Amino acid sequence: MTRWFSLRRRLLLMLLGGVAIGWLATLVWSYADAHHEIDELFDAQLVQAAQALLARRHEHTRDEGVDAPEHAGHPYQSALKFQIWHDDGRLAARSPNAPDTPLARADGFSETNDRNGHWRYYSQWDQRRSHRVQVAEDHATRDELIAHIAWRLLLPPLIGLPLLGAWVWFATRRSLAPLDAVARQVGDRVPERLHAVAPESAPEEVRPLIDALNGLLGRVGHALENERRFTADAAHELRTPLAALAAQAQVAMRARDGGERRHALELLTTGMARAAHLVDQLLTLARLEPESGAPPTARVRLDELAQEVCAAHGTQALDRDIALELDAVPATIMADQELLRILLRNLVDNALRYTPRGGRVHVAVAAAPGTATLTVSDTGPGIPAAQRERAFERFARLAGQDIEGSGLGLSIVRRIAERHGAGVKLDAGDGGKGLAVVVTFAG
Repeated sequence: MTRWFSLRRRLLLMLLGGVAIGWLATLVWSYADAHHEIDELFDAQLVQAAQALLARRHEHTRDEGVDAPEHAGHPYQSALKFQIWHDDGRLAARSPNAPDTPLARADGFSETNDRNGHWRYYSQWDQRRSHRVQVAEDHATRDELIAHIAWRLLLPPLIGLPLLGAWVWFATRRSLAPLDAVARQVGDRVPERLHAVAPESAPEEVRPLIDALNGLLGRVGHALENERRFTADAAHELRTPLAALAAQAQVAMRARDGGERRHALELLTTGMARAAHLVDQLLTLARLEPESGAPPTARVRLDELAQEVCAAHGTQALDRDIALELDAVPATIMADQELLRILLRNLVDNALRYTPRGGRVHVAVAAAPGTATLTVSDTGPGIPAAQRERAFERFARLAGQDIEGSGLGLSIVRRIAERHGAGVKLDAGDGGKGLAVVVTFAG
């Protein structure tokens, strides 16, 4: 069962999905990188602030007590605080928002995250370890800046993805428009108009599909033409024997005595046999015509099959006082055995029909490396070289021949040979008399 999907929708989802994933990966990487750089920058500022305060430690003596600067009024001032401690544990100076107790216990960087908020600390002693500076920063400042950067990174995709999606939809629709044109051309086709699909413009990637479709249309058109020609020829060929059967039936019904009736019935029986043979040949050809390509094959002994067919025609040869000879060597080919039997039967039957009483029909099977050859020759009237190709046409009637037949035997032989990749040719029989049909198979 075919699972249908929309090519436009798939392209749209895959392109937008790929862009969105790429954008998201870039956003995550940019966010992580910005977060790291901002932390580095603010930590460096904490270190610089601590070192600047240590540079001014001489302004704070043991006798001055605590120096508490006034608020500067900047909105970020509440996010920063500092303390300067003497080595004996006394507080020398602090920012207005700093407590009287040490901000941090450990030297270097540290953090706390409690009910008072999330704070980042840096503590450092001077070289003589007489003063210790502690600087604190509210981590919310960093978070706010990082969130601002993240929003700036997120905003372009939020606006760009819908615009990109609209453009991709428009681009895929315009790019796939030739497929719609091809679909319309194919949809407008009728059995009478199976010419090639030729869009005004089409992408190069669609050319194999269009070439394959045109090849299919050509084969279908050829098959339909063969079918129409076959139907017309078959109707024409069947009309004559059916009319003859009807006439013989009327003669039998109007017969004045038993002898006349018996003669009419004999003619009717002969006509029915001919009509049955014609129908059988038509059905065989009809089965071969629509099929293409090689049939299912198996290993077949051509010599044994020839012996079997010759034996089946032995009675017919005796009735006509014809010497039916077989000269075969072991030969194995890959073929459809039933079709090969039909080919042999048609060749032998044709040879017996066209060979006069007292004549000879010779069937030979020869083998060579990589090939096997079947030859059926007779001592009949033969076919002039100029008419031999025409003899393969369906319902062919050659001038100067009064033997009744369907005119389909050689057509069937060629069709079966073609399906097996074999070659067929007509030549003169033994001594330049009669006809020899040579079929060459790949071994």
